[in-house]
Amino acid sequence: MLTLAFDTATDVATVALVDDGRAVAERRSRAVRVLADAQALLGEAGRRPQDLQRLVVGVGPGSFTGTRIGLAAARGLALALDLPTAGVSTLDALAAGAPGALPVIDARRGEVFVRRGSPTCTRPEELDVAPGTVCVGDGAVKYREILEAAGAEVPPEASELHVPWARLHAGLATDFGPAERIEPIYLRVPDAEKAVAP
Repeated sequence: MLTLAFDTATDVATVALVDDGRAVAERRSRAVRVLADAQALLGEAGRRPQDLQRLVVGVGPGSFTGTRIGLAAARGLALALDLPTAGVSTLDALAAGAPGALPVIDARRGEVFVRRGSPTCTRPEELDVAPGTVCVGDGAVKYREILEAAGAEVPPEASELHVPWARLHAGLATDFGPAERIEPIYLRVPDAEKAVAP
């Protein structure tokens, strides 16, 4: 089962080509390069877009723009290639890459997205972390000082544990269907909508 997976919800976008559960190739770059990266991975693997059998896309939470880019790319590819598609939480993918860790994504505006049962948005100083809790993700890196002061442990900034790798999304995906039914995880109103609100 040849799967193309990608996540564009954070500043580091990832794209992976996964064949029967094994990552054939993977890249990290920027959200705007997701389709170019996908094409390059297929070329490197000697495959064509028509060889794909399904898609997996990260649905956030994260950057509104990045998440929208990923969903738009998934919907376009799914429609053009008639592919079943599944959405996977970016927080869940981070957690899968660091079992037992608390995934923390930078939500900007002095806030972070975390998963405590369900995804939530909070200020990093309001996180209740047990001493020794490992925190991963770009939010953990950005708010390292606050989290470590609360007793958490944050791996070095260059650690692969902070990246929501697309191959992890592919491994978590279960509910495949039409791409248009996949919804992003938005935990607050976008800045653009706040600017035009009465």
